[in-house]
Amino acid sequence: MYKAIIIDDEPLAIMMVEEYLKGFPDITVMDTCNDGFAGLKAIATHQPDLVFLDVQMPKITGFEMLELIDHPPAIIFTTAFEEYAVKAFEAHAIDYLLKPYTRERFEKAVNKFLQQAQKEKAAVNLQELLESNPVAAAQPNRIVVRNGQVIKIIPVDEVIYLEAADDYTRIVTKEASFLKKKTMASFEVQLDPNRFTRIHRSYILNLQELTRLDAHEKDSYLVTLRNGHKLPVSKTGYTKLKSVLGI
Repeated sequence: MYKAIIIDDEPLAIMMVEEYLKGFPDITVMDTCNDGFAGLKAIATHQPDLVFLDVQMPKITGFEMLELIDHPPAIIFTTAFEEYAVKAFEAHAIDYLLKPYTRERFEKAVNKFLQQAQKEKAAVNLQELLESNPVAAAQPNRIVVRNGQVIKIIPVDEVIYLEAADDYTRIVTKEASFLKKKTMASFEVQLDPNRFTRIHRSYILNLQELTRLDAHEKDSYLVTLRNGHKLPVSKTGYTKLKSVLGI
């Protein structure tokens, strides 16, 4: 038996998935949710094998929700938005259903899940999807993080800098710092390059926080921030800074 959860802000879409799943007695719907916050709680409670997930929802998107899960289950995306690079998603997730989809197309997606010999592979593929998907750039003005049991949405204007921390990235704001399991390379793609520059392999800087740029040692530099903190700048980072600052 497999446990499933449906997360979609459209009641009719949820009803359709439930109806189509009646043809799969090995799959039990444990819960249905109308937004990503409720979806997070349901996933933590039920530990499902499969989630049917909409992309565009209130509060946080489906992709932002997935970024907050350490070990995500298998995912079948269900969305009305074709611009989310269907072919790219199909290469990583179990499947991608573009609304309105037929029962036949739905059954094909579920059968893919049932035929998945190693469910761990689905989680690995999903992480690759989160790293490479173009939807990350669809929310360029905020970063969603989990702080204990609290979900926090950070406007990028409040970010002072980002720092590499093993498999995580530390997001430093005026208020506090937060860890997010996402690579620096992903943030470098997501953030506006005219506002954020990778000055070092370990740092991405909000250019609005820069007050000084000084030579430090051979082929290295230091930036001074508004709060007085200093960060190292590599030779490559210095070249990027000069280019974006026009100096």
